[in-house]
Amino acid sequence: MIVKFDWDGTLCDSIDHIVEAMQDTADELSLQSPTVDAVRDIVGLGLPEALARLFPALDHDELAAVAAAYSRHFAAPHRGPSQLYSGAMDTLLALRERGMELAVATGKSRRGLDRVLASLELTDFFEVTRCADETHSKPHPRMLHEIMSARYKSTEEVVMIGDSEYDLEMATNAGVRSVGVSHGVHDSGRLAAHQPLAIVDSLPQLLDLAVLS
Repeated sequence: MIVKFDWDGTLCDSIDHIVEAMQDTADELSLQSPTVDAVRDIVGLGLPEALARLFPALDHDELAAVAAAYSRHFAAPHRGPSQLYSGAMDTLLALRERGMELAVATGKSRRGLDRVLASLELTDFFEVTRCADETHSKPHPRMLHEIMSARYKSTEEVVMIGDSEYDLEMATNAGVRSVGVSHGVHDSGRLAAHQPLAIVDSLPQLLDLAVLS
């Protein structure tokens, strides 16, 4: 069995950093600052897809400038490193002790994921990771298919864990089972619409699910 986790809002408590960096970017470029809810709603998508939703009037070159500014603001030293949610590391270790392989499927860039994994001393922790700038953005299933192929897993041997409807829709599109996590960007109602096996309020609750036992 391989358990695939989304990163931002699922394993990593980084949503406030994302919102602040996006609003700082808009201020720097004299754009209308997106609301907190608007930014939270695009977390999980690849950065180009997210920015196109937030700033639909901008052309390709303008969006590229926004992306560069956002990346700079998100990595600004004053924000400090992102941290895992409470209980995340213990949950990951417990799943590994049960024989599960662990993967990350994220809308982050490869550079961004590698940077945060290094800051948390998790560079070599996961069996495989896949980022949106290496493949299609969620909810396209290619990201999950590539992870399955890399680990020689069938759809029956995969569970996707995520806090956004994009995570769960990607799982549906890939033909794999999913579990929603309600402490991230989308509420339980939105997650339930994609018929996950369960919705948990915290990561340690994953250990009580039969599918992960």
